[in-house]
Amino acid sequence: MNKRLQPAQKQERQPGREAEMRPQPDYEPKYAGCGRLNDKVALITGGDSGIGRAVAVAMAREGAKIAIVYLEEHKDADETVAAIEQEGSRAIKVAGDIGDEKLCRDAVEKTVREFGRLDILVNNAAEQHETEDVREIDARQIERTFRTNVFSFFFMTKHALRHMKKGASVINTTSVTAYHGHKTLIDYAATKGAIVALTRSLSQALVKEGIRVNAVAPGPIWTPLIPASFDPEHVAKHGGNAPMKRAGQPNEVAPCYVFLASEDASYMSGQVLHPNGGNVVGS
Repeated sequence: MNKRLQPAQKQERQPGREAEMRPQPDYEPKYAGCGRLNDKVALITGGDSGIGRAVAVAMAREGAKIAIVYLEEHKDADETVAAIEQEGSRAIKVAGDIGDEKLCRDAVEKTVREFGRLDILVNNAAEQHETEDVREIDARQIERTFRTNVFSFFFMTKHALRHMKKGASVINTTSVTAYHGHKTLIDYAATKGAIVALTRSLSQALVKEGIRVNAVAPGPIWTPLIPASFDPEHVAKHGGNAPMKRAGQPNEVAPCYVFLASEDASYMSGQVLHPNGGNVVGS
């Protein structure tokens, strides 16, 4: 992986700011909407930027109203809300730490108060911390990574299910690292493996209620988490190891979420989709 694919850059804060990235990720949908999510309401964690933003805008184009949850990236969140509104939909935003169950409960309740229902939950927000030596991963980092990447999925799902009815959908973001592993993102990869197991287990628990649970496992995607996680030279070559020899764009991943949320995927639950640039992995 020697070729530079984007400018070398570094951000010092997790989970990163899309407004500071060069070039900007592509989030606008590639296709015209056809009303696949008309009258639906979607709650998306990490919806301010990256994959979350692309999913929010794509679902809005298909007719859904959107609530986004994010940590503190207010500028990115405002841009996402504006993009949703440009699609003719409505949006609200909730800022806070999804590792806190109260925040998750409040986000769900605010969504239901504003829009009257909740049909789609996208558990997407995550953080990762590159560590060269596994012996340097301390308890604080492990707990922080699991709290954001796994605990929040439990919290959000628990409270969302109180409002979700037959036909609703939960979509979890896992990662190619759940299948391939990653030698410098060990705790992150472990959380993503947990999300695969969570998805499969929840799908079995909720099938009798008519609620589908699926996941998406992206490969190397150009999102704010990349410059916020790796050194500038790694960032410059991000995606070069994929068979397609480039990083994917968020709008190349978002259609997976729209499909899984729609009636097009009515016979799918417990499954994982793999937009990863050509890597062949076990499902």
